[in-house]
Amino acid sequence: MNRFDYARPATIAEAVALAAEPGATYLAGGTNLLDLMKGDLVRPARLVDVTHIPGLDAIEPLADGGVRIGALVRNADLAHDADFARRFPAIAEALLAGASAQLRNAATAGGNLLQRTRCAYFYDAASACNKRTPGAGCDARGGETRMQAVLGWSEHCIATHPSDFCVPLVAFDAIVEIEGPKGRRECPLEHFHRLPGDTPERESDLAPGEMITAVRLPGAAAQFAGHARYLKVRDRTSYAFAIVSAAAALRLDGETIVEARLALGSVAAKPWRAHAAEALLAGAQANEANFRRAAEAALAEARPAGANGYKIELARRVVRRAFILAHAGTPARIQALPASPFATGALRHV
Repeated sequence: MNRFDYARPATIAEAVALAAEPGATYLAGGTNLLDLMKGDLVRPARLVDVTHIPGLDAIEPLADGGVRIGALVRNADLAHDADFARRFPAIAEALLAGASAQLRNAATAGGNLLQRTRCAYFYDAASACNKRTPGAGCDARGGETRMQAVLGWSEHCIATHPSDFCVPLVAFDAIVEIEGPKGRRECPLEHFHRLPGDTPERESDLAPGEMITAVRLPGAAAQFAGHARYLKVRDRTSYAFAIVSAAAALRLDGETIVEARLALGSVAAKPWRAHAAEALLAGAQANEANFRRAAEAALAEARPAGANGYKIELARRVVRRAFILAHAGTPARIQALPASPFATGALRHV
């Protein structure tokens, strides 16, 4: 591991000033950053530990019925907050489907948004990777592509964003609150993460020195609480990234869909909001035929990156299944295997 400075600021302003220096990066839960440092894949010159800044670990209800989630709120604490899980059940389900219990106890809301978009070639220092070394090339192109992107990828990168938490956040119009050298600003989460294009090393909208202070959900997101689900297909049921995931939600008037929300995970370098599918379902009847049409619309622009064409059909099926589950109604309790298509029963309180 390379040598680095360590700083522990007491305020947001102090943290921003320290992180504005070249080579500095923020440290919160460290579940991704420290792993990459140990592998000598990233070499920060300074770690700015924000975990002792007061006021960043609160879950605050908002006047419009929404919620403000501090950047240091732990994933497990958010998922197990009874009021939050009741009003935003698909997000709680996504959180409990991510990583392992130990990691959820350490990982933070802000850090989850900033985990690296990565693949096996990124982790292999002997492989060419434009994320690690811009201009080096992408050995994933023409290599093992089973887990790689089918939407929004470029010749320079075909990796996928691994977050579960971000998928329903994008579906429900979450806003990221940011503090930086130029002051405070906000960014819709849908536009926070970047597609690779010609600069895959730039993964987010953050400028140097900027830090996430909170994620905010509007009150409208809680209107979907009765019909909202997160579905995740993965190689094993614990401690594995999704092959494909989907957050699906409906507002119903009888069997007529008033409004639909849909976002997909692990299909692109960012959580993928499927606006065309949502528009198709608005005013339609809530039935499997229309859910199938929505799935086709959601993947209309998908194209394989090598041998991962199977993910396109898998994603269609995951979308269809997620809407069927959402239509059936949100369970009163989180299931024993959160977000798993193999889960049966409702065995555990959030």
